[in-house]
Amino acid sequence: MAMPNKRPIRELIACQKPGWSLEQRFYTDPEIYQLELDQIIMRNWIFAAHASELANPGDFKVVNVENESAIIVHGQDGLIRAFANVCRHRGSLVCLEETGNTRKFTCPYHGWVYNSEGELVGMRDMPDEFHREDYGLNTVSIARVHGLIFICFCDDPPTLESACRDLEVPMTMFGFPNLKVAATKTYPIAANWKLAVENYQECYHCASAHVDYAKMHTLMLDDKKYERVQSNMRDRMSACGITDMEIDRNEFLAPEGEQGYSYSRSALFEDYKTGSKDGEPIAPLLGELTDYDGGASDIAFGPVNFFLAYSDHVVGYVFTPVDLENCECKVFWFVRGDAEEGKDYNVADLMWLWDLTTYADEKIIVDNWKGVRSRYYQPGLLSGMERSEQRWLAWVLHELRRAPHLQ
Repeated sequence: MAMPNKRPIRELIACQKPGWSLEQRFYTDPEIYQLELDQIIMRNWIFAAHASELANPGDFKVVNVENESAIIVHGQDGLIRAFANVCRHRGSLVCLEETGNTRKFTCPYHGWVYNSEGELVGMRDMPDEFHREDYGLNTVSIARVHGLIFICFCDDPPTLESACRDLEVPMTMFGFPNLKVAATKTYPIAANWKLAVENYQECYHCASAHVDYAKMHTLMLDDKKYERVQSNMRDRMSACGITDMEIDRNEFLAPEGEQGYSYSRSALFEDYKTGSKDGEPIAPLLGELTDYDGGASDIAFGPVNFFLAYSDHVVGYVFTPVDLENCECKVFWFVRGDAEEGKDYNVADLMWLWDLTTYADEKIIVDNWKGVRSRYYQPGLLSGMERSEQRWLAWVLHELRRAPHLQ
Protein backbone atom coordinates (compact mmCIF):
# COMPACT_ATOMS: atom_id res chain seq x y z
CA MET A 1 0.00 0.00 0.00
CA ALA A 2 1.32 3.45 -0.86
CA MET A 3 2.37 5.73 1.97
CA PRO A 4 0.24 8.87 2.62
CA ASN A 5 1.00 11.74 0.23
CA LYS A 6 2.87 9.41 -2.12
CA ARG A 7 1.79 8.44 -5.60
CA PRO A 8 1.12 4.73 -6.04
CA ILE A 9 4.13 2.88 -7.49
CA ARG A 10 2.12 2.01 -10.61
CA GLU A 11 1.57 5.70 -11.26
CA LEU A 12 5.19 6.58 -10.48
CA ILE A 13 6.36 4.09 -13.11
CA ALA A 14 3.85 5.36 -15.67
CA CYS A 15 4.97 8.96 -15.17
CA GLN A 16 8.70 8.26 -15.56
CA LYS A 17 9.96 10.22 -18.57
CA PRO A 18 11.89 8.15 -21.15
CA GLY A 19 15.48 9.33 -21.56
CA TRP A 20 15.66 10.84 -18.07
CA SER A 21 17.22 9.56 -14.88
CA LEU A 22 14.85 8.01 -12.35
CA GLU A 23 12.72 9.80 -9.81
CA GLN A 24 14.25 9.86 -6.33
CA ARG A 25 11.81 7.31 -4.89
CA PHE A 26 13.12 4.59 -7.19
CA TYR A 27 16.34 4.73 -5.18
CA THR A 28 15.04 5.41 -1.67
CA ASP A 29 11.66 3.68 -1.28
CA PRO A 30 11.87 0.33 0.64
CA GLU A 31 8.73 -0.93 -1.11
CA ILE A 32 10.26 -0.37 -4.55
CA TYR A 33 13.47 -2.04 -3.39
CA GLN A 34 11.51 -5.11 -2.32
CA LEU A 35 9.82 -5.15 -5.73
CA GLU A 36 13.26 -5.09 -7.37
CA LEU A 37 14.39 -8.05 -5.29
CA ASP A 38 11.26 -10.03 -6.16
CA GLN A 39 10.98 -9.10 -9.83
CA ILE A 40 14.62 -8.63 -10.88
CA ILE A 41 17.35 -9.87 -8.55
CA MET A 42 15.76 -13.17 -7.52
CA ARG A 43 14.29 -13.92 -10.96
CA ASN A 44 17.39 -13.45 -13.13
CA TRP A 45 20.61 -15.44 -13.44
CA ILE A 46 23.61 -14.31 -11.40
CA PHE A 47 27.15 -15.35 -12.29
CA ALA A 48 28.52 -17.43 -9.42
CA ALA A 49 31.61 -19.36 -10.50
CA HIS A 50 33.70 -20.72 -13.33
CA ALA A 51 33.71 -24.49 -13.80
CA SER A 52 37.44 -24.52 -13.04
CA GLU A 53 36.66 -23.49 -9.45
CA LEU A 54 34.61 -26.67 -9.00
CA ALA A 55 36.74 -29.11 -10.94
CA ASN A 56 36.93 -31.94 -8.38
CA PRO A 57 34.31 -33.92 -6.46
CA GLY A 58 33.71 -32.18 -3.15
CA ASP A 59 34.74 -28.72 -4.37
CA PHE A 60 32.25 -26.12 -3.16
CA LYS A 61 31.68 -22.38 -3.20
CA VAL A 62 29.19 -20.28 -1.22
CA VAL A 63 27.54 -17.33 -2.99
CA ASN A 64 25.57 -14.68 -1.07
CA VAL A 65 23.05 -12.33 -2.68
CA GLU A 66 21.18 -9.92 -0.39
CA ASN A 67 19.49 -12.17 2.21
CA GLU A 68 19.99 -15.40 0.23
CA SER A 69 22.91 -17.82 0.38
CA ALA A 70 23.66 -20.76 -1.92
CA ILE A 71 26.15 -23.61 -1.82
CA ILE A 72 27.44 -24.70 -5.23
CA VAL A 73 29.06 -28.12 -4.95
CA HIS A 74 30.60 -30.74 -7.21
CA GLY A 75 28.97 -33.94 -6.01
CA GLN A 76 30.70 -37.27 -5.58
CA ASP A 77 28.55 -38.45 -8.51
CA GLY A 78 30.20 -35.87 -10.81
CA LEU A 79 27.28 -33.43 -11.05
CA ILE A 80 27.48 -29.77 -10.03
CA ARG A 81 24.43 -28.63 -8.07
CA ALA A 82 23.33 -25.58 -6.09
CA PHE A 83 21.51 -25.71 -2.75
CA ALA A 84 20.03 -23.14 -0.42
CA ASN A 85 22.50 -22.67 2.43
CA VAL A 86 19.69 -23.15 4.93
CA CYS A 87 19.40 -26.11 7.31
CA ARG A 88 16.11 -28.00 7.02
CA HIS A 89 15.91 -28.27 10.82
CA ARG A 90 15.63 -24.69 12.10
CA GLY A 91 17.09 -22.61 9.32
CA SER A 92 20.69 -22.00 10.35
CA LEU A 93 23.30 -21.37 7.69
CA VAL A 94 24.86 -24.76 7.03
CA CYS A 95 28.19 -23.77 5.47
CA LEU A 96 30.12 -20.82 6.92
CA GLU A 97 33.20 -21.16 4.69
CA GLU A 98 33.44 -19.42 1.31
CA THR A 99 35.20 -22.23 -0.56
CA GLY A 100 36.72 -25.63 0.10
CA ASN A 101 36.47 -29.34 -0.53
CA THR A 102 34.34 -31.71 1.51
CA ARG A 103 32.27 -34.88 1.35
CA LYS A 104 29.68 -33.52 3.77
CA PHE A 105 28.29 -30.30 5.26
CA THR A 106 27.56 -30.24 8.97
CA CYS A 107 25.19 -27.60 10.32
CA PRO A 108 27.05 -25.81 13.13
CA TYR A 109 23.85 -25.35 15.17
CA HIS A 110 22.50 -28.85 15.85
CA GLY A 111 24.84 -31.03 13.84
CA TRP A 112 22.58 -32.16 10.99
CA VAL A 113 24.77 -33.59 8.22
CA TYR A 114 24.22 -33.34 4.44
CA ASN A 115 26.28 -35.04 1.74
CA SER A 116 27.57 -33.31 -1.39
CA GLU A 117 24.40 -34.35 -3.23
CA GLY A 118 22.33 -32.38 -0.70
CA GLU A 119 20.84 -35.43 1.04
CA LEU A 120 20.37 -35.47 4.79
CA VAL A 121 22.60 -38.30 6.04
CA GLY A 122 22.97 -37.57 9.73
CA MET A 123 20.82 -36.26 12.60
CA ARG A 124 19.91 -37.45 16.09
CA ASP A 125 16.95 -37.82 18.45
CA MET A 126 14.18 -37.18 15.93
CA PRO A 127 10.58 -38.54 16.30
CA ASP A 128 9.59 -41.87 14.75
CA GLU A 129 7.46 -40.15 12.11
CA PHE A 130 10.51 -38.25 10.81
CA HIS A 131 11.74 -39.39 7.37
CA ARG A 132 15.18 -38.02 6.55
CA GLU A 133 14.71 -38.42 2.77
CA ASP A 134 12.15 -35.60 2.99
CA TYR A 135 14.66 -33.17 4.49
CA GLY A 136 17.45 -32.75 1.99
CA LEU A 137 18.73 -29.26 1.24
CA ASN A 138 16.44 -27.20 -0.97
CA THR A 139 17.73 -26.85 -4.52
CA VAL A 140 18.64 -23.57 -6.21
CA SER A 141 18.41 -23.21 -10.00
CA ILE A 142 21.78 -23.62 -11.71
CA ALA A 143 22.96 -23.37 -15.34
CA ARG A 144 26.23 -23.44 -17.24
CA VAL A 145 27.10 -21.36 -20.31
CA HIS A 146 30.44 -22.31 -21.87
CA GLY A 147 32.21 -22.74 -18.55
CA LEU A 148 30.37 -19.97 -16.68
CA ILE A 149 28.11 -21.15 -13.85
CA PHE A 150 25.01 -19.12 -13.01
CA ILE A 151 22.47 -19.48 -10.22
CA CYS A 152 18.94 -18.13 -9.86
CA PHE A 153 16.87 -17.97 -6.68
CA CYS A 154 13.57 -18.89 -8.30
CA ASP A 155 12.15 -22.17 -9.59
CA ASP A 156 11.21 -20.89 -13.06
CA PRO A 157 14.16 -18.76 -14.24
CA PRO A 158 14.42 -17.40 -17.78
CA THR A 159 16.03 -19.82 -20.19
CA LEU A 160 19.69 -19.47 -21.17
CA GLU A 161 19.40 -21.81 -24.17
CA SER A 162 19.50 -19.02 -26.76
CA ALA A 163 22.42 -17.33 -25.01
CA CYS A 164 24.34 -20.59 -24.96
CA ARG A 165 23.67 -21.13 -28.68
CA ASP A 166 24.19 -17.59 -29.98
CA LEU A 167 27.30 -16.87 -27.91
CA GLU A 168 29.04 -20.14 -28.78
CA VAL A 169 31.20 -18.55 -31.49
CA PRO A 170 32.63 -15.64 -29.47
CA MET A 171 32.96 -17.63 -26.25
CA THR A 172 34.77 -20.41 -28.10
CA MET A 173 37.08 -17.85 -29.71
CA PHE A 174 38.17 -16.66 -26.28
CA GLY A 175 38.22 -20.15 -24.79
CA PHE A 176 35.72 -19.48 -22.02
CA PRO A 177 35.26 -23.17 -21.10
CA ASN A 178 39.02 -23.50 -20.57
CA LEU A 179 39.65 -20.34 -18.58
CA LYS A 180 40.57 -20.24 -14.91
CA VAL A 181 40.04 -17.61 -12.23
CA ALA A 182 43.37 -15.92 -11.52
CA ALA A 183 41.99 -13.41 -8.99
CA THR A 184 38.75 -12.14 -7.45
CA LYS A 185 37.95 -9.08 -5.37
CA THR A 186 34.75 -7.76 -3.80
CA TYR A 187 34.17 -4.00 -3.65
CA PRO A 188 31.56 -2.81 -1.12
CA ILE A 189 29.68 0.25 -2.41
CA ALA A 190 27.61 2.36 -0.01
CA ALA A 191 24.86 3.19 -2.51
CA ASN A 192 21.67 1.81 -4.00
CA TRP A 193 22.52 -1.04 -6.38
CA LYS A 194 20.96 0.56 -9.46
CA LEU A 195 23.40 3.46 -9.38
CA ALA A 196 26.29 0.99 -9.56
CA VAL A 197 24.86 -0.79 -12.62
CA GLU A 198 23.93 2.52 -14.27
CA ASN A 199 27.51 3.72 -13.86
CA TYR A 200 28.85 0.56 -15.50
CA GLN A 201 26.44 0.96 -18.43
CA GLU A 202 27.73 4.34 -19.60
CA CYS A 203 31.08 5.86 -20.54
CA TYR A 204 29.97 9.49 -20.45
CA HIS A 205 32.06 9.79 -17.29
CA CYS A 206 35.11 7.85 -18.51
CA ALA A 207 37.18 10.67 -20.00
CA SER A 208 37.02 12.79 -16.85
CA ALA A 209 36.97 10.06 -14.19
CA HIS A 210 39.20 7.28 -15.56
CA VAL A 211 42.39 8.72 -17.02
CA ASP A 212 44.18 5.39 -17.41
CA TYR A 213 41.14 3.68 -18.91
CA ALA A 214 40.64 6.58 -21.31
CA LYS A 215 44.20 6.22 -22.63
CA MET A 216 43.37 2.84 -24.14
CA HIS A 217 39.58 2.50 -24.62
CA THR A 218 37.73 4.35 -27.35
CA LEU A 219 34.14 4.19 -26.08
CA MET A 220 34.14 7.87 -25.06
CA LEU A 221 34.76 9.03 -28.65
CA ASP A 222 32.05 10.61 -30.77
CA ASP A 223 30.46 8.38 -33.40
CA LYS A 224 32.63 9.54 -36.33
CA LYS A 225 35.97 9.09 -34.56
CA TYR A 226 34.82 5.83 -33.00
CA GLU A 227 33.89 4.34 -36.36
CA ARG A 228 37.34 5.20 -37.74
CA VAL A 229 39.20 3.26 -35.04
CA GLN A 230 36.65 0.45 -35.31
CA SER A 231 37.45 0.11 -39.01
CA ASN A 232 41.16 -0.22 -38.25
CA MET A 233 40.42 -3.00 -35.76
CA ARG A 234 38.08 -4.82 -38.15
CA ASP A 235 40.84 -4.89 -40.77
CA ARG A 236 42.97 -6.94 -38.35
CA MET A 237 40.33 -9.19 -36.78
CA SER A 238 40.25 -12.05 -39.26
CA ALA A 239 44.04 -12.46 -39.30
CA CYS A 240 43.98 -12.72 -35.49
CA GLY A 241 41.31 -15.43 -35.43
CA ILE A 242 38.47 -13.13 -34.36
CA THR A 243 35.03 -13.17 -36.00
CA ASP A 244 33.47 -9.79 -36.68
CA MET A 245 30.01 -10.06 -35.14
CA GLU A 246 27.55 -8.28 -32.89
CA ILE A 247 24.68 -9.82 -30.92
CA ASP A 248 22.01 -7.77 -29.22
CA ARG A 249 19.32 -9.68 -27.38
CA ASN A 250 19.90 -7.95 -24.10
CA GLU A 251 17.63 -6.96 -21.25
CA PHE A 252 14.13 -5.92 -22.30
CA LEU A 253 14.78 -6.89 -25.94
CA ALA A 254 14.86 -10.59 -25.06
CA PRO A 255 11.76 -12.62 -25.93
CA GLU A 256 9.44 -13.59 -23.10
CA GLY A 257 10.94 -16.28 -20.92
CA GLU A 258 14.53 -15.78 -22.12
CA GLN A 259 17.48 -14.23 -20.33
CA GLY A 260 18.79 -11.27 -22.29
CA TYR A 261 22.37 -11.23 -23.57
CA SER A 262 24.67 -9.30 -25.90
CA TYR A 263 28.10 -9.34 -27.52
CA SER A 264 30.14 -6.61 -29.22
CA ARG A 265 33.80 -5.75 -29.76
CA SER A 266 35.30 -2.25 -29.61
CA ALA A 267 38.73 -1.00 -30.57
CA LEU A 268 41.48 0.08 -28.23
CA PHE A 269 43.62 3.08 -29.12
CA GLU A 270 46.62 2.48 -31.34
CA ASP A 271 49.60 0.79 -29.64
CA TYR A 272 47.37 -0.90 -27.03
CA LYS A 273 47.08 -4.64 -27.49
CA THR A 274 45.32 -5.26 -24.18
CA GLY A 275 44.23 -3.59 -20.94
CA SER A 276 47.67 -3.14 -19.37
CA LYS A 277 49.80 -0.20 -18.21
CA ASP A 278 51.88 -0.11 -21.37
CA GLY A 279 49.44 -1.82 -23.70
CA GLU A 280 51.67 -4.87 -24.05
CA PRO A 281 50.50 -8.47 -23.42
CA ILE A 282 50.17 -9.58 -19.80
CA ALA A 283 49.08 -13.20 -20.29
CA PRO A 284 49.01 -15.88 -23.04
CA LEU A 285 46.54 -15.41 -25.88
CA LEU A 286 43.12 -16.88 -25.19
CA GLY A 287 41.30 -19.70 -26.94
CA GLU A 288 41.70 -19.79 -30.70
CA LEU A 289 43.35 -16.36 -31.06
CA THR A 290 46.62 -16.12 -32.99
CA ASP A 291 47.46 -12.43 -32.51
CA TYR A 292 46.20 -9.14 -31.05
CA ASP A 293 43.65 -7.17 -33.06
CA GLY A 294 43.69 -4.26 -30.59
CA GLY A 295 40.14 -4.77 -29.37
CA ALA A 296 38.08 -5.78 -26.35
CA SER A 297 34.73 -7.58 -26.33
CA ASP A 298 31.76 -6.79 -24.09
CA ILE A 299 29.51 -9.71 -23.16
CA ALA A 300 26.42 -9.26 -20.98
CA PHE A 301 24.04 -11.76 -19.40
CA GLY A 302 20.90 -10.18 -18.00
CA PRO A 303 20.86 -7.15 -15.73
CA VAL A 304 23.89 -7.63 -13.45
CA ASN A 305 26.56 -9.78 -15.18
CA PHE A 306 29.15 -8.24 -17.50
CA PHE A 307 32.37 -9.59 -19.05
CA LEU A 308 35.15 -7.78 -20.88
CA ALA A 309 37.29 -10.07 -23.06
CA TYR A 310 40.68 -8.75 -24.10
CA SER A 311 42.81 -11.00 -26.29
CA ASP A 312 44.80 -12.33 -23.34
CA HIS A 313 42.49 -12.10 -20.31
CA VAL A 314 38.85 -11.64 -19.33
CA VAL A 315 37.40 -9.43 -16.60
CA GLY A 316 33.99 -10.28 -15.12
CA TYR A 317 31.73 -7.91 -13.17
CA VAL A 318 28.75 -8.93 -11.01
CA PHE A 319 26.62 -6.33 -9.21
CA THR A 320 24.31 -7.40 -6.38
CA PRO A 321 22.38 -5.50 -3.70
CA VAL A 322 23.15 -5.92 -0.01
CA ASP A 323 20.26 -3.78 1.19
CA LEU A 324 18.43 -0.64 0.06
CA GLU A 325 21.47 1.58 0.66
CA ASN A 326 24.37 -0.78 -0.04
CA CYS A 327 25.55 -3.06 -2.81
CA GLU A 328 28.69 -4.83 -3.87
CA CYS A 329 30.62 -5.36 -7.05
CA LYS A 330 32.53 -8.61 -7.40
CA VAL A 331 35.25 -8.67 -10.03
CA PHE A 332 36.83 -11.80 -11.53
CA TRP A 333 40.03 -11.91 -13.57
CA PHE A 334 40.38 -14.93 -15.91
CA VAL A 335 43.35 -16.28 -17.88
CA ARG A 336 43.99 -19.42 -19.92
CA GLY A 337 43.54 -22.52 -17.82
CA ASP A 338 47.10 -23.68 -18.51
CA ALA A 339 48.74 -20.31 -17.74
CA GLU A 340 51.13 -20.35 -14.78
CA GLU A 341 51.24 -17.52 -12.27
CA GLY A 342 54.69 -15.97 -12.02
CA LYS A 343 55.67 -17.39 -15.39
CA ASP A 344 52.88 -16.50 -17.81
CA TYR A 345 51.20 -13.71 -15.86
CA ASN A 346 51.53 -11.53 -12.78
CA VAL A 347 48.37 -11.04 -10.72
CA ALA A 348 49.14 -7.42 -9.82
CA ASP A 349 49.64 -6.51 -13.50
CA LEU A 350 46.50 -8.42 -14.44
CA MET A 351 44.34 -6.61 -11.85
CA TRP A 352 45.86 -3.14 -12.24
CA LEU A 353 43.45 -1.40 -14.63
CA TRP A 354 40.12 -2.67 -13.35
CA ASP A 355 41.10 -2.54 -9.68
CA LEU A 356 42.05 1.13 -10.15
CA THR A 357 38.92 1.81 -12.21
CA THR A 358 36.55 0.07 -9.80
CA TYR A 359 37.85 2.02 -6.81
CA ALA A 360 37.35 5.23 -8.79
CA ASP A 361 33.84 4.11 -9.74
CA GLU A 362 33.05 3.35 -6.10
CA LYS A 363 33.72 6.98 -5.16
CA ILE A 364 31.69 8.26 -8.12
CA ILE A 365 28.74 6.04 -7.25
CA VAL A 366 28.77 6.94 -3.53
CA ASP A 367 28.92 10.65 -4.36
CA ASN A 368 26.06 10.13 -6.80
CA TRP A 369 24.07 8.40 -4.04
CA LYS A 370 24.63 11.31 -1.68
CA GLY A 371 23.28 13.72 -4.27
CA VAL A 372 20.32 11.52 -5.23
CA ARG A 373 19.15 11.55 -1.60
CA SER A 374 19.26 15.35 -1.41
CA ARG A 375 16.03 17.35 -1.22
CA TYR A 376 17.34 19.23 -4.27
CA TYR A 377 17.66 16.16 -6.48
CA GLN A 378 15.63 16.15 -9.69
CA PRO A 379 15.85 13.68 -12.60
CA GLY A 380 18.18 14.82 -15.39
CA LEU A 381 18.10 14.41 -19.16
CA LEU A 382 20.49 11.64 -20.21
CA SER A 383 23.09 12.17 -22.93
CA GLY A 384 23.63 10.28 -26.17
CA MET A 385 26.55 8.49 -24.52
CA GLU A 386 24.14 7.11 -21.91
CA ARG A 387 22.03 5.12 -24.37
CA SER A 388 22.85 1.80 -22.74
CA GLU A 389 21.87 3.20 -19.37
CA GLN A 390 18.59 4.42 -20.86
CA ARG A 391 17.86 0.92 -22.18
CA TRP A 392 18.68 -0.63 -18.84
CA LEU A 393 16.45 1.79 -16.92
CA ALA A 394 13.59 1.17 -19.36
CA TRP A 395 14.00 -2.57 -18.77
CA VAL A 396 13.99 -2.13 -14.97
CA LEU A 397 10.72 -0.20 -15.20
CA HIS A 398 9.29 -2.86 -17.50
CA GLU A 399 10.11 -5.59 -14.98
CA LEU A 400 8.67 -3.65 -12.04
CA ARG A 401 5.49 -3.04 -14.01
CA ARG A 402 5.07 -6.82 -14.29
CA ALA A 403 4.67 -7.28 -10.52
CA PRO A 404 1.32 -9.08 -10.01
CA HIS A 405 -0.10 -6.51 -7.62
CA LEU A 406 0.71 -3.66 -10.03
CA GLN A 407 -1.18 -5.23 -12.95
